[in-house]
This record gives sequence, C-alpha cells and structure tokens, in this order.
Amino acid sequence: MTSTAQAPKSGARTAHPEHLGHVIFIAAAAAMGGFLFGYDSSVINGAVEAIRDRYDIGSAALAQVIAIALIGCAIGAATAGRIADRIGRIRCMQIAAVLFTVSAVGSALPFSLWDLAFWRVVGGFAIGMASVIGPAYIAEVAPPAYRGRLGSFQQAAIVVGIAVSQLVNWGLLNAADGDQRGELMGLEAWQVMLGVMVVPAVLYGLLSFAIPESPRFLISAGKHERAREILAEVEGEDVDLDARVAEIELAMRSEEKSSFRDLLGGSFFFKPIVWIGIGLSVFQQFVGINVAFYYSSTLWQSVGVDPTDSFFYSFTTSIINIVGTVIAMIFVDRIGRKPLAIVGSVGMVIGLALEAWAFSFDLVDGKLPATQGWVALIAAHVFVLFFALSWGVVVWVMLGEMFPNRIRAAALGVAAAAQWIANWAITASFPSLADWNLSVTYVIYTAFAALSIPFVLKFVKETKGKTLEEMG
Repeated sequence: MTSTAQAPKSGARTAHPEHLGHVIFIAAAAAMGGFLFGYDSSVINGAVEAIRDRYDIGSAALAQVIAIALIGCAIGAATAGRIADRIGRIRCMQIAAVLFTVSAVGSALPFSLWDLAFWRVVGGFAIGMASVIGPAYIAEVAPPAYRGRLGSFQQAAIVVGIAVSQLVNWGLLNAADGDQRGELMGLEAWQVMLGVMVVPAVLYGLLSFAIPESPRFLISAGKHERAREILAEVEGEDVDLDARVAEIELAMRSEEKSSFRDLLGGSFFFKPIVWIGIGLSVFQQFVGINVAFYYSSTLWQSVGVDPTDSFFYSFTTSIINIVGTVIAMIFVDRIGRKPLAIVGSVGMVIGLALEAWAFSFDLVDGKLPATQGWVALIAAHVFVLFFALSWGVVVWVMLGEMFPNRIRAAALGVAAAAQWIANWAITASFPSLADWNLSVTYVIYTAFAALSIPFVLKFVKETKGKTLEEMG
C-alpha cells in the first residue's frame, strides 16, 4: 500500500500557512536559479553577430558555439537530482551559483572561440542544475493548495531573466553606439553583456543561505525535528505534523532506494509516465521557442531590421513572455494544467503558421514587404504569448509534481535532460535551416505545435490539487 491512503489524515491538502509571505519568499529565492537560467540562456542573443564577426565563422560553427552550452545543461540536469539527494537541495543551489559566477567571468574574458565555448558549457551545467533543483525544491516546500502558483515562480523567474538580459543588451548596445563590438569599460560591448551576469549569480548564492532545506531531504537524512519545524513553517500549525512526517517518511523509504533502473519498464525501455515527461519536455522545445530568445536579433536583422531595432523587438517579445507567464500563474491552479496546455498549443499553431507564411515571401531591397514584415512581427509576439501562458509554465509545474515519489528525482532528471537535448537540436540546427529555407523551418515548428494537442489529450493526466504523495 502506498502513502496515498494516509495523505488526507495530516490535513496537508487543505493546509494554509500562517505566514504565506514567508513561503512566497522561499519559493522566490529558490526560483532565482530560474532567473539565471533565463538570463544566461538568452543573453547570448546580443552577442551572436559580434562573435560571428570577431572570430570570422560561418553559420554552422556559430550554431555550435551558441548551442554547446546546452550539452552542459543536459549533463547538469541529468546529475542534479542525484547530487541534491546526496548533499541537499540548498548545497546544490550554492554549487550552481558558483558555476554561474565563474562562467560569467570566463565568458566575458575569452582568449579564443574554444575558450568561450568552454565557459558556456560551465554555465550550461549550472543552468541544468537550476532547471531541476528549482521546481523540485519548490514542489517539496510548497503547500499543495498553492503548489501550482508557487511552482510557476520558476518559469516567471526564467522569463524575467530573459527580459532583463534583453533590456541590458539593448542598453549596452545603445551605450556602444549601436555596435556590438564597440568599446565599453575596456571591453567589447558583447563581452560586457555576458559579464553582467556576475551580479545575479552572486545574489542567488546569498539567497540560498536565507532559505530552509527541503523537509523531504531532511527526513531522508534522519533530521526529523528540523523537518517538523520547516513543515510547520510552510504548511501551517493546523497540519498534523506527526502524520505529515510519517507519510513523507513512508514515501521517502522507496525514494531512497530509487535508481535509474527504477525508471525502466514497459515495452519501450522506460515506464510510460517517464515517456510522458520526456514527451512534454521535447514538445516544449520542438515548437522552436528558444529560437525567439537565442536568435531573435539575428532573425530580424536577416529580414532587414536594423540592429538597434532588432534588439528592441527582442526586448518587447520578452515582455510579452512575462505577460503570458503571469496569465498562466493566475489560471494554472484554477482551470488546471491540461486546459492551459491545449489552449496554448492552438495559439502557437496560429502564430507559427503566420510566421511561416510571412517568411515565405522574397525580400525586397533586403527587407520583407511591409505587410509580411508586420505579420511576422505580430505573429512572433502571438506565438510567444501563447507559449508563455501555457507550455512555458505547465511543463515545469507538471515535471515537478507528476512523477511518483519513488522515482521523482531520477525521472525529473531524465525529463529535464531530454528537454536540454531537444533544445540543443533546435538551437544547433536553426542557423543552417534558416539559411536553407526560413519559411519551411517555421512550418516544421508549426507541425510540432499541432502534434502536441493530441499528445496532451491522450497521455497527460491532470495533477491539479493533489499532494505529491498521491502521485503513486
């Protein structure tokens, strides 16, 4: 018998903490890793053309330098769960903060192209760790009644990180008179763009000392009294703490024994629930969302927009990303995960299809015709809006809560690694695909957005309002 039958006895499902503001602070501090994830992922957008020019490389080599960070992301994501289970969630965050800081300094002061690539891999490893530990930690400390909204903090932090990176890039570009290689503080502008990340990286490290360890980790380490204190702090005094510790301990017994082998089963290598997690991760990336954040300034310049305007459009897109994320945070616990995902998929299909149509026209004097140019710009914002109000939030929330306790850490690591591998495939292929046929590239992304609809309808189960112990 699993712990599911005991879950209602503790009162955890209806728990309302006395100091909700403190719980919000804890979730927000943990989500700072998401901010760095978003910032580090998209800040490279402002340096793409400068790197191409400085090192005199073609689209294929450029794509590998941009995408190589994602290999580090996949490794970090695959190992973070195990690291967190051994040394704790907080220590894992602190390691990520150090790696973010070192990566920012190294990326700002590269000796060569391959040196830059190495520091991007280091930063990628930190992003991968943050992508796993953030949603897992928040899911473990959040009261069930608030878990969807607090889990959304991870994606909210990611999109704010993206927006801030684009705003910083735009400001620095203007300070350098519109030249990505213009001199700023003794460096080229693009180097300063990459180096600024030192500030939020240090802040993340400091915040990690201000939040408590996960009760589930403490129970697994035999620190029951401290776990009780934190449970009372985050779930409220009305919860039966003895019953709560007992149900978590029961779940943790099987989790302690979990390994990669526990994910295996069924007729297709992994258990079905693991494949569903992998599917969510892959669809989230195969719609091409990160093209909008890694290459948007290059994309707009390729259809005739001047560099300063292209940076501004990258910033406005990231603001739309924030608006969509706020919408998702409002509705994720009200209408559920599945309805949001389906609405988002339909909206993405429309936006991507319109972009594909606009990019199918030939350039006139180096620019898209006026009508097609405006359609492309508006459609790009529509696509990002519908992604943000659905898949951007829903996938991170569901990956943090959909797996049974017994396999959660390992399954989340595999699903997150799959997400980074899919991200790498899209990021590494886009420059060459765009050189070949930009319109067909967007048709491919449209097809994946359309396929995500039957996938959600058939395979994804709603997790709204359930405790983690009820997942199996």
